[in-house]
Amino acid sequence: MSRQVVRSSKFRHVFGQPAKADQCYEDVRVSQTTWDSGFCAVNPKFMALICEASGGGAFLVLPLGKTGRVDKNVPLVCGHTAPVLDIAWCPHNDNVIASGSEDCTVMVWEIPDGGL
Repeated sequence: MSRQVVRSSKFRHVFGQPAKADQCYEDVRVSQTTWDSGFCAVNPKFMALICEASGGGAFLVLPLGKTGRVDKNVPLVCGHTAPVLDIAWCPHNDNVIASGSEDCTVMVWEIPDGGL
């Protein structure tokens, strides 16, 4: 009677490669608060990240075509009075994003084509 001791994985021949420096974002200040949700949302045009902000919650929106170092004074999407818990892009319109906050509000935002 032969028993297989180690389960074979369907991913055993899959190997990853690190992204090149020109395809990465640097100096992104992400929220330090841990929630039971993701801290970023991505669509074909933009990447949105929840970040720390004084006086309430905020998130930043970065165009996917502009990689590299993120400016410390990048415009934030602000409007909540408490930390942002989750963000999600509209599946039908790449310029519309919704944000939900700990202040029990959901806000829908329209992002211009060029970004903020």
